Amino acid sequence: MMREWTVSAALAILVCVTLARNGSAQSDFYKDKTITVVQIVGAGGTGDLRRKALFPFLQKYIPGNPTILSDHMPGGGGRKAANHIYRVAKPDGLTIGGMSSSLVTNAILDTGGVQYDIDKLTYLGSPVSVFHYVFLTRKEAGLGSLEKLRAATGVRIGAQEVGHDIYITGRLFAYLLNLKEPRFVTGYGGPEIDIALERRELDGRANALETLGQRNAEEMKKGLLDLHALVEIPKGNRPDGFSRLPEIESFAKSETERKLLAMYRAFRLVGTPYILAPGTPKPQVQILQEAFRKALKDPDFHREFKKLSGFDASPLMPDEQERAIRELPRDRDVVELFKKLSGPDPLPAR
Repeated sequence: MMREWTVSAALAILVCVTLARNGSAQSDFYKDKTITVVQIVGAGGTGDLRRKALFPFLQKYIPGNPTILSDHMPGGGGRKAANHIYRVAKPDGLTIGGMSSSLVTNAILDTGGVQYDIDKLTYLGSPVSVFHYVFLTRKEAGLGSLEKLRAATGVRIGAQEVGHDIYITGRLFAYLLNLKEPRFVTGYGGPEIDIALERRELDGRANALETLGQRNAEEMKKGLLDLHALVEIPKGNRPDGFSRLPEIESFAKSETERKLLAMYRAFRLVGTPYILAPGTPKPQVQILQEAFRKALKDPDFHREFKKLSGFDASPLMPDEQERAIRELPRDRDVVELFKKLSGPDPLPAR
């Protein structure tokens, strides 16, 4: 009896020691390592600032306190960076993708150049899931009312590139506001669109309201910009101080157009996803997901995020983001209309 107890006790101790060693190995994995975050945005824009707010807190909560570096990989409306994570990056937990909602938009719309499957990626969360976009024109363009905006032909609307969130949002506004033959001018970085407006190379743009408040506060104060319409994400989330600005759904004429807006909002509610390549080992996935949970809940992160970006964080935790991906609407008729709005061709007739 004593011998049996001794053997059992020895086995139990061996299991405990093995588990402890495995746990220690996992917690030491990131020690003296470097994590590279492949970003779809260029350096210096609002998206870059959001990520800079997050990185120190990830470093704090990832055991081993690894170095975290950015690799800026803009291009292809986010496809370039997403394809790199999916097809090129080693699935070892040392390369993270810092995406935008174009990750899911491009995949569900089946736009050219998508070489990844959103249902096979691993999701780590997002610092933002609430957005407000506005359509604006420069005061000097003389388009200060909806009547004048609709009467004008060939309004020049700036964006980064075909497929970019701002490009799609600008096209959505132009379509639902019934603009006449708008011209979409691409090839800019985010801040460069504002400079092009100042130089009179452009007449208008879509932009996140939060970015507008951070980057264009002086122009707003001086009355140099005219705001025409707003999109709420999620629907009903009205920002303070903009009660008189019409919500874009008030311009929808049909159930199909309302479904189009519902799809657009669903894409944006996914936030700005952080992703890992398929096949990343489970221990690394668990470490990173837990670090994101802790970082996104940290009050100091929220203060730093607001300080750098100018607005409040609205985090999505890893499980919430995975659920948002699973529940994305994929109605083929609406997808086809959305594809027309997202592409380079003239806007479809209403």
